[in-house]
Amino acid sequence: MKNICLFFFLFLATVQLKAQTFTGEKTNWHGFDRYDFVMSETTFQIQPIKATEREGAGVAGPEKGMRRCIVVVPKQAAEGNPWSWRGCYWDHQPQAEIELLKRGFHIAYITTDPDQTWEVWYNFLVNEHGLSPKPAFIGMSRGGANSFTWGTEHPDKVLAICADNPGLSQKSLMSMDKLARQDVPILNICGSIDPILNNTYAIQGVYQGNGGRMSVLIKDGTAHHPHSLQDPNVIADFIEQAYKAKPAAKPGFLPDKYKKSNFYSTDPVYSYAKHDKLWVTSWGPYFAGNYNKYQFSLEGVEGLVTVITPEKPATGNPWIFRCDQPDGSSVVDLGLLARGFHIVVAPIAYNADGPLFDQWNIAYNYLVNKGFAPHPVMAGRGGATGEVYAWAIENPDKIAGIYGENPILRSSLAKMQPLDNLKPLSKAKVPILHACGSLDPNLKTQTGEVKKRYTGKMTVIIDAGRGHYPIAPQKPEKIIELIENMVK
Repeated sequence: MKNICLFFFLFLATVQLKAQTFTGEKTNWHGFDRYDFVMSETTFQIQPIKATEREGAGVAGPEKGMRRCIVVVPKQAAEGNPWSWRGCYWDHQPQAEIELLKRGFHIAYITTDPDQTWEVWYNFLVNEHGLSPKPAFIGMSRGGANSFTWGTEHPDKVLAICADNPGLSQKSLMSMDKLARQDVPILNICGSIDPILNNTYAIQGVYQGNGGRMSVLIKDGTAHHPHSLQDPNVIADFIEQAYKAKPAAKPGFLPDKYKKSNFYSTDPVYSYAKHDKLWVTSWGPYFAGNYNKYQFSLEGVEGLVTVITPEKPATGNPWIFRCDQPDGSSVVDLGLLARGFHIVVAPIAYNADGPLFDQWNIAYNYLVNKGFAPHPVMAGRGGATGEVYAWAIENPDKIAGIYGENPILRSSLAKMQPLDNLKPLSKAKVPILHACGSLDPNLKTQTGEVKKRYTGKMTVIIDAGRGHYPIAPQKPEKIIELIENMVK
């Protein structure tokens, strides 16, 4: 047994040593061993060289027809030999990379924009020196554009991207869905008065729309420079978390075929960054957490069933049965997920004016047979609330309650409009909860009329001064507590 353990530790040491063994004379880069190379742009031959004293921690421009390449090795490589790739502006604001070196990451660089030389350099590091097949990227300005160019062209060879006031090509923007499908997390750090800040907003729209994980940190009042953050842990933690993350286990309710994406808050948080001595605004999954979102088809159902899963289901597997897709500002849904509720979006047929109730029945029966609670809470916002009311009226014995945000009780396919057909809900003693803005133009004609006609238990929460938008209530905690009480 002793000999086996000794062999195992020797094996690990050999793996780590291999990753840190590069030919050529090493120099010092912020306390770590640096190895320099040149690559021919025509033959792609890589040869070791030694950085000159004049270059210091930086790098000189390459001779014509050549590329300069650098790799810096940690004192001891982390398991799997992770690495971070800087594609432009070597040694500019390197604090995050220095911190990654301390954590066992290698750091690599090549001049300048992605082309075939990048492919050769990647293969040299991965295939010949055992580095991880998925590097992280830290790219500033043009380096950010380079990160997105490589990433969208090689989405299966990217761990994570941290882009700082990044440039962006139209081709990369139109290909962001490829990175989203690989679930590559992105963190953009930007100045609020940077003239190319719109690049970040454009990426966010496409990336979040495709279910990708994108987080944003805006430095209040700063321009294109200074880049990065003085606290290296923000970026280093982001990259290390991406490396250590484990694939999510497939939930038992899923069929064989499904699509996985992400759901998270996009509400901004304003805080003080003491190391940079400025205020920052941040949002996205890195700062607020993330939930897995699954979409799948069922036999006999036109359209997709969407299920957003909590980190840990609450006792009894409670769930919300919605008609409309929640978004990053759906504070009640996010709060319920944190309490262990599943959020389910019922299928909407592509070739009908609204939901087909027999198909909702199929979705309901499928989930209940998979262990979901037999009595979900129906929920909808605005005009979608009428459809969940209509299904609840047809199935009053199957629901725990109804929740509507600034509701409009109009249903496309109901035989009788919900406002004129509340008796089945009253008879079944279904609790109703509405959250409304005092300035919502539908408050009197919709919630007011339900309150007049409904003989069961109804709670109405009015937010003074709020109109129809923003549609989320001002105090979601109270709403969440009331919904939890419905399922007890």
